[in-house]
Amino acid sequence: SSDEESSSSDSSSSDDDNQGRALPNPNDANSLADYVAQRIYWPLPNPTIMRHQVLEVVEGLLNIYGSIFQKTFFPELQSAIGVGSAFEGWSPHEENIVYCLLIPMTAPRGHSFHIELGNEGDLLARNSSIHVELECTCGMKQASEDMLCFFHHSEEELEKQEPSLLDTLCTGSYLDAEKTAKWFQNFVKTAWVLMPRSQVYNVKVLPSTRSCKFQMTSATKRNITIEIIFGVQQGDSDIFLSSQRTEAILTPSTTWPQTCAVAEMKFIQHITIEAWFHSLHLKCMQVFARMLVGTSISTYFIKTAIMHLLTIIPLEMWHRDDFLLRLDDIVRYLQCCLEEKRLNHFFFGNEMIPNVIVLPPAFQFSGPVNLFEYLEEDTYAYTRMLEELQEL
Repeated sequence: SSDEESSSSDSSSSDDDNQGRALPNPNDANSLADYVAQRIYWPLPNPTIMRHQVLEVVEGLLNIYGSIFQKTFFPELQSAIGVGSAFEGWSPHEENIVYCLLIPMTAPRGHSFHIELGNEGDLLARNSSIHVELECTCGMKQASEDMLCFFHHSEEELEKQEPSLLDTLCTGSYLDAEKTAKWFQNFVKTAWVLMPRSQVYNVKVLPSTRSCKFQMTSATKRNITIEIIFGVQQGDSDIFLSSQRTEAILTPSTTWPQTCAVAEMKFIQHITIEAWFHSLHLKCMQVFARMLVGTSISTYFIKTAIMHLLTIIPLEMWHRDDFLLRLDDIVRYLQCCLEEKRLNHFFFGNEMIPNVIVLPPAFQFSGPVNLFEYLEEDTYAYTRMLEELQEL
């Protein structure tokens, strides 16, 4: 992979640089930080070539979508937003990376989306839904030329035009995440032959109930896996209701939980731009994510802890020479959180969030939301996580 090639060239370059001078002794505690700083592989903070290619593919699909569904009543799709570790720059896996993108949806003409948030106090309103309503289009000049009003024309007349969104991707009057995913999966299968990259890559749509996941395979058997989730923006904020599955065993198809994925991406981008000459926060996330494989400690807990620390510890102290100190800070911070059984969600009631992040008022004026609240009841999970953190 390109990461491995970079690692190889970086390593050989480092070996050449170190010829003729003694390396620090890794067993000497006083020089351990120097040893790590000199020998660890430090990638560029933002390797963007593959991410650009993925975005180009998805935007190509969206262009085809726009030309095919322009005069129908399917949702209008906006530009894709890369989210998750692969786009943030700290993916724990060098191979089998899944590039996840969120595609914002807006209501087609003659329709409107109304967000109905789930239970207050429920983390990220897991039981939220999107209510779809028909609107009168008689007064709309552009719409009246090539569409009939769903309100003021008879069923017999309406049979002459495309069905409404309520008749295609809804269950009752609510947008259905599973129907939306299945519909877009079928679109990708059909539209791929129109893509320029179809000459280079074969595409296979992978099983997924609430997203569109597909794998592109080249003639040299190189694979790129892309997962598209769908979202409806909450006002003008960076919070969306998304088609992502919740942790619940059963997620109803009309449930669209809130997601902070776009806000997290914007925060990581903001920090990376502010500290472009470092990339220690990304390396710390990547190192911990690899170490946590097989444990009960979620990478999201690590990511949350590091985001908090990035607003507490000055960015000039996130330099590669501070690597061991920052790793120690992260473990100690998590240990304190675990002992107190409290790790606050980064985006609720946090006054340290940069102004580039736009949050709904409910997030801004909320009290802290505890990600470790479940540990109060689950003694086994608490004990296990404490032991695993001690091993780290």
